[in-house]
Amino acid sequence: MHATAQPVIRVAGLGKSYATAAGPFPALKGVDLIIEAGEFVAIMGPSGSGKSTFMNLLGCLDTPSGGDYFLTGRNVAHMASNELATLRNRTIGFVFQGFNLLPRMSLEDNVALPLVYAGVNRETRRVKARAMLARVGLGHYANSLPSQISGGQQQRVAIARALVNSPQLILADEPTGNLDSHTSEEIMAVFEALNDEGITIVLVTHEADVATHAKRQVRFLDGRLVSDTAPPAPEAAAC
Repeated sequence: MHATAQPVIRVAGLGKSYATAAGPFPALKGVDLIIEAGEFVAIMGPSGSGKSTFMNLLGCLDTPSGGDYFLTGRNVAHMASNELATLRNRTIGFVFQGFNLLPRMSLEDNVALPLVYAGVNRETRRVKARAMLARVGLGHYANSLPSQISGGQQQRVAIARALVNSPQLILADEPTGNLDSHTSEEIMAVFEALNDEGITIVLVTHEADVATHAKRQVRFLDGRLVSDTAPPAPEAAAC
């Protein structure tokens, strides 16, 4: 009998409280969730629902107040900050709403940044960064600056940067929030193609049309996970 692969994400009783003048504020309350390798999950919910807090915990950008978080089988809930930083750089690729590209660095150097932190030599960084730019359709722009390309192209660069360390998980926080609807569709097509290649993607969005590109929708409300469903297939109405 074959051993069962570990889920990429498993959280149990995950909670997060913040100190306020009025006392502790529970932003996240006892969340249980499993995300298997190769899934494409949209995290949804109104402002203040806990979805951003949850995403920060998944990305090891914050630590929980309670519960457990297993990332690729390792309980990271109580890891030291230096351990978290190493695991984050090796395991997770991040894509943000604001692109977060360094304006004075070429696209190639922007994409290569995670490899710098990982201690990869310069030539290997160059080869990998150019390969990732080609993968998102921007192979001819390696020496360009972020200001010389469109917003949609900048987000493609951010996706290339997220991929350059061959992560097991991509976390995307409102990745289409600064883009028009046509460009948003193009970016979501990139995510779908990456998911088809087997990459696990977790995406935070408040836009229902963006969420339909995912294969699973998880909704938060008042710090709790309130639903976990697969969206209806777009073709269903035509059948």
